[in-house]
Amino acid sequence: MTTTAAPRPVRPQAAAQTRDYFELSQRVKDAGLMGRNVRSYVLRTILLALALGGAFTLLFTLGSTWWQLAVAALFGILFTQAAFLGHDAAHQQVFSSGKRNEWFSRIIGNFVVGLSIAWWTRKHNKHHANPNTIGRDGDIAAGALVFVPGDASERTGFMGWLAKRQGWAFFPVLSLFAFVMHYEAISAVFRTERVKHRTAEGVLVLTRLIGFPVIVFATLGLGMGAAFLGVQLAVFGIYMGSSFAPNHKGMPLIPKGLEVDFLRRQVLTSRNITGGRLMNWAMGGLDLQIEHHLFPRMPSANLRKVQPIVKEFCAERGITYTETNLLRSYGIIIRYLNRVGLGHADPMDCPLAAQLRGAPLPG
Repeated sequence: MTTTAAPRPVRPQAAAQTRDYFELSQRVKDAGLMGRNVRSYVLRTILLALALGGAFTLLFTLGSTWWQLAVAALFGILFTQAAFLGHDAAHQQVFSSGKRNEWFSRIIGNFVVGLSIAWWTRKHNKHHANPNTIGRDGDIAAGALVFVPGDASERTGFMGWLAKRQGWAFFPVLSLFAFVMHYEAISAVFRTERVKHRTAEGVLVLTRLIGFPVIVFATLGLGMGAAFLGVQLAVFGIYMGSSFAPNHKGMPLIPKGLEVDFLRRQVLTSRNITGGRLMNWAMGGLDLQIEHHLFPRMPSANLRKVQPIVKEFCAERGITYTETNLLRSYGIIIRYLNRVGLGHADPMDCPLAAQLRGAPLPG
């Protein structure tokens, strides 16, 4: 928040909105849901280690058979589950010690997944501070796809053609997402000016990004090894992207200069995914995105417990609480991307826009 020499008086409505989050936080604290839940993370880590051990056993024992492509897909799934675990540690959810969380996320992120936790944390923290805020949230910055209305008009040639059909290209593009993340990991470690524990990050991420392909090629040979890595990277990219995208894509965008209180900024730009405990496991807790954004340090195992409190509070304050199933969320994303690519000026719903601006909704 920018400070000035002469602070502006706080509007009564803005002050009330600011108090809303503190009141909600107090309800959550009174329910005892902010404490660490180390046991659940120990169990998740043990199960993940056993599953990875099983995957390596299959890799070493099946031989050069096409069944290895199923093993490759399994590795893609397990690396994504590891990324979810590293995500929680980076949010300080696992241990009460910040240093332990930091090193746990660094080992999981760099050594197991092959991502730079320093790069990811810097990017992800900006997203949490300003979700879906134009010019501030890197997750909606233009790349292969365009997420902000108006950006598509600057694209010509093949990229312009792609932008008009980008909704249909969403999942094919995600198959390349792993390459982008691994590239960013190397770039962050070797090119970024400031990286905490650069040497450790470099050793861990290079060991993973060089060591795993070497093991695969040594076990399966060049041809089958290349196919194995291709499947593993595609599954990892699609699984990662399709787990994160439903949370915010197609939700309201906040103009850069618009001031929105923390509670509404987080709730109105986020979408929960229904599906119970199975969906909770499949998305690593990201299915409860509203609760995660409101309480980013809350252990993911507690998010389902806090959900009724948040839903009740939002209903009391007239704040739209959005949740849908996974398939519908993908439909929303595809339609949204196509609309943006075709040049629609404002894909936001007016009632939600009114809530973002703090204006009273029609009764």
